[in-house]
Amino acid sequence: MATNKQVRDRIKTLKKEFDELKIGKESLLAIIDEAEVAEAVYNSNAIEGSTLALSDTEKILLEAEASVDASPREIFEAKNLARVSEYMRSHAHARDLDKETILALHRMLITGIDDSIAGRFRAAHEYVRVGTHIAPAPEHVERMIEAALAEYASDHETYAPDKFARFHLEFEHIHPFCDGNGRIGRVLMNWQLIRLGYAPIIIRDKEKQAYYATFAAYRDRQNTKPMEKVLTLALTESLHKRNAYLRGAEIVRLSDFARQKGKTAASLTNAARRQNIPAFREKGVWKIAANAT
Repeated sequence: MATNKQVRDRIKTLKKEFDELKIGKESLLAIIDEAEVAEAVYNSNAIEGSTLALSDTEKILLEAEASVDASPREIFEAKNLARVSEYMRSHAHARDLDKETILALHRMLITGIDDSIAGRFRAAHEYVRVGTHIAPAPEHVERMIEAALAEYASDHETYAPDKFARFHLEFEHIHPFCDGNGRIGRVLMNWQLIRLGYAPIIIRDKEKQAYYATFAAYRDRQNTKPMEKVLTLALTESLHKRNAYLRGAEIVRLSDFARQKGKTAASLTNAARRQNIPAFREKGVWKIAANAT
């Protein structure tokens, strides 16, 4: 399956605007990315079961974890994932994804949590299960990762976000590590986005059910469409956010915007979730450019 033309055209238009607006505004773009780190870390860890709130994650990344009621593991998970995200933002523009990079990112993520498995694929007798899905046997993992990377690199025909979606699905199907597969998989998706000039995305914990459903669709029917939808909605939102800031627009809460326009907050929130209006979330709050139409 493939993303439909209407969505492709919308993303193409937004990316063209993004490419034009960011010229000479690299410092602003870096600030936008940096301001988003805690939110990205919080959501990715929450999907995996972390109990940390966004406010706790922010405190930990500001080195104020003494005031946070959290386990040492959760503190390591937040700090390590932030470090992985920083490395991704610094290196993805210039380097294609390869096996060595995937292993290096995993080492950064798991070091201090379980050093015995950090930076290596599953070894003999290390089996993993996600729900009812039993991942491929360890002896097949490295070959399957190499095959997925080769297929991704050699495919010059498929619409790029659809390639990112398929690779993510295959990576999570393989589940190459004993721990950290989901968080690394989402980092890799952003690596691929940034490498080809797109904006990074956040898969949000509140949308976890729809996200998890994409893996069942792929496993049971080889259906990539649900993941393509998750990814393109997140990408559209990310581009809306960056373009609004890069234009220098006044940013307001969507609820305030609704009152000004004589609309109900519920109707505009529903439109925002479908990305039918140029709204985006910051710390879970829907916002929009004040001059949006």
